[in-house]
Amino acid sequence: MFQSPGYLAFSILSFDIHWYGIIMAFAILCGIFAVIFIRNKFYKEISIDSICDISLILIIWGIIFARLYYVVLDYDYFLRHPNEILAIWNGGISIQGAIIGGLIGFYEYYLLHNINFFKYADLLSFGVIVGQIVGRWGNFFNSEAFGLPCNLPWKLYIPYANRPLEYKGFEYFHPTFLYESILNIFVLLVMLLVLYKFPKRKKGLIFCLYLILYSIVRIIIETFRVDSVLSFGIFHVAHIMAILFILFAIFLLFFINKKTEN
Repeated sequence: MFQSPGYLAFSILSFDIHWYGIIMAFAILCGIFAVIFIRNKFYKEISIDSICDISLILIIWGIIFARLYYVVLDYDYFLRHPNEILAIWNGGISIQGAIIGGLIGFYEYYLLHNINFFKYADLLSFGVIVGQIVGRWGNFFNSEAFGLPCNLPWKLYIPYANRPLEYKGFEYFHPTFLYESILNIFVLLVMLLVLYKFPKRKKGLIFCLYLILYSIVRIIIETFRVDSVLSFGIFHVAHIMAILFILFAIFLLFFINKKTEN
């Protein structure tokens, strides 16, 4: 059985340090180290300075859009509680929003510095997926990103206040944050397999593979989640966005193939 120890990790004077913030910071660091590790083995022509510059841009744009995306989806709540819009330490950031923000920031950097977009995208994808693997554990401490009620040995206890209205009578739920973290490890392994086994692959393939595989994972996980922010019947907004990511990746694959032929 899983049970979160709570939101607060410790306090320094009157400043509270939340587990969620600690996990997010650790996830970002893990992602950066993953990119540097892959760069040192397979992308030595890419400078460390450019990785640091792009990483900072991705972090800033990613966090802004991750929160903005979540706030927009749950606009009804935040219209009533505007003072909580910036309180990201309480949770409420979207990975899909972070991906969108990161892509916008990355594309801006590409336009300004004329880098090889797809080569960098391939490399940075490893940092993103590693960050997601680690970052999902922030949901554990905030008692969020959980699924349907269950009584399995790895069941997750959710406090009464965090349970959706129709599930107030249940205490234990599927830890879908854990399922997604584990499935993302398999996404990473597939990406590494392609990296190692296909040295002559087309640039951008790994990035597109990441978008497609992660989106498939998200579609599967969202089917079991009961705390998604906005839904239309059985379909969550995350389902729709995941499908759009897949279509975008397929479009990029056609573009990459056509560009290579020309």
